[in-house]
Amino acid sequence: MTIRKTSSPAPRRRLSWYDPALRSWIYQGLILAVVGFVVWYLVSNTLHNLSARNISSGFGFLHREAGFAIGESAIAYTPADTYERAILVGLLNTLKVSVIGIVAATLFGTILGVARLSKNWLVARVAGAYVEIVRNIPLLLQLFFWYAVITTNTPGPRQALHPLPGVFLSNRGLKLPTLHGGAVDWMLGGLGLAIVAIIVLGHWARKRQDATGRVLPLGRIAMAILIGLPVLGWLFSGASLAVDMPYLKGFNFTGGMTLSPEFAALLAGLVLYTSAFVAEVVRSGIQSVDRGQWEAAGSLGLSRARMLRLVILPQALRVIVPPMTSQYLNLTKNSSLAIAVGYPDIVSVVNTTLNQTGQAIEGILIIMAAYLVVSLSISIFMNWYNQRIALVER
Repeated sequence: MTIRKTSSPAPRRRLSWYDPALRSWIYQGLILAVVGFVVWYLVSNTLHNLSARNISSGFGFLHREAGFAIGESAIAYTPADTYERAILVGLLNTLKVSVIGIVAATLFGTILGVARLSKNWLVARVAGAYVEIVRNIPLLLQLFFWYAVITTNTPGPRQALHPLPGVFLSNRGLKLPTLHGGAVDWMLGGLGLAIVAIIVLGHWARKRQDATGRVLPLGRIAMAILIGLPVLGWLFSGASLAVDMPYLKGFNFTGGMTLSPEFAALLAGLVLYTSAFVAEVVRSGIQSVDRGQWEAAGSLGLSRARMLRLVILPQALRVIVPPMTSQYLNLTKNSSLAIAVGYPDIVSVVNTTLNQTGQAIEGILIIMAAYLVVSLSISIFMNWYNQRIALVER
């Protein structure tokens, strides 16, 4: 005779205030209810006030004609275009100065950070003085300073400096020759593709070297790609190689491309200010590497430059990348100060839009959404890169 063991039924869980799981659910529900009530109150109160003042709401104004000009534009734009395209122009201008600023601040800040640790007394002290002075002056004042320097120390168009054929420097900006037609867009696309190809090729070459020990001449191949793909882009564009040379007409220049004083002042201020913070991040990252790594690299007969590039910086990156992300985000958000020097970024364009349409809430929401998307994109990319270079423990 076999005796079957029957499992006893699980005891019923009684609702009790002393149950921590129950309490956590209640607290979370209360917080969610409070947040929901606050959001409902703000939205309903805003809609009521707008209705009482006969102010329309919504984003329908984006499809109306803008009616104002924008001094700089990465894409074709006229005052007859819509507010939607005007805001897109402002967003592209913000992205342009942010991307160029991040690259330039990284390069200059890294040089400064290494210079602060130089064994040369003068180099280390000059780099240290630069970092301490620039970091402690507000960015807005620096933007005013660089704008004044650029606009007041350059001559007018008729007395413009003419160092090279087709190159003119005046208080209207730097005029440069450019290609006719859409060749420039195709060449820039080829350049972007070349950069991506070089990054992928470098990753593959590193894996190949680890597996086989064979070194790929990456420098010469990268140079060929950087030159070849833009040339292929020009060939595929079907445009001629005719150059649009700028020339003086009346009281201003016409033709060619322009690097405006506003863009130059904004870029200079952002790069020089952010590079001081980047220098401190790089310096602290290098100093976090154990002294024994320097001694081990020196015992192999490596020069100081090769020690930094091959041994120290790859290890310091694990300390450098997280705070560097914050500096990239700060530079992107600080670009909103462009309105102080007249550069038409997204904040400037949206301000003009809401002054004409009265859609203040919608305009502020557009600005917030734009910076949120850009900042989150930078954070996601930098977090991905940080995970790639993180030490993998066995």
